[in-house]
Amino acid sequence: MPPQITYITSSCVISQGIVLKDGKQLFENKAADVQAFLLAVYQHFGLNYSKFYKMDNLSKLGWLASEVLLDNTLKKGDYQPEEVGLVLANRNSSLDNDLKYFDSIKDIPSPSLFVYTLPNIVIGEICIRSHFKGEHAFYIQENFDAGFIENQVNYLLNNNILQACICGWVDILADHYKAALFLVGKQNNDGAIPFSAENMNAVFNQLT
Repeated sequence: MPPQITYITSSCVISQGIVLKDGKQLFENKAADVQAFLLAVYQHFGLNYSKFYKMDNLSKLGWLASEVLLDNTLKKGDYQPEEVGLVLANRNSSLDNDLKYFDSIKDIPSPSLFVYTLPNIVIGEICIRSHFKGEHAFYIQENFDAGFIENQVNYLLNNNILQACICGWVDILADHYKAALFLVGKQNNDGAIPFSAENMNAVFNQLT
């Protein structure tokens, strides 16, 4: 069976105090530090999820990007929970939170920090929120490798392991952060573009 054509049906990029969806700027606050910026994004989009306040910054960043990505894009009932998965990558793993946890053990180790000392926890936070139960993976890469992500996601879709996949990059360390997420599926919806490394890189580089 020849590979199916897959499409990017939505994208979200968060970096440098800006939130983009499908190339359009939805929010900007360049004056805030990371913590304040993430909270400002949460409040701007009128989100209501008490677990947000307990998350580490990596999870907050990825979770916020997924909320913007999926809003008015993926409707409840479009897919079964097992048909949607995630393939994410970053450079710094969970180092942003690891350093905070290391500081805490000088006094009393913080369980609330310890639970976020794995990078794939951000996947768990997204899945819990959206009830996704499909295959997922988190990779550590020096730089965003769109070709690698393309191959991994197309394998899952072409073999019907998944019917839709959230993929991309979520990375944060101190004041440096970037999320670039893509919703990929087999449906050529209005505004969809072919799923390719070239198109992912074009979106990723909108905020460099």
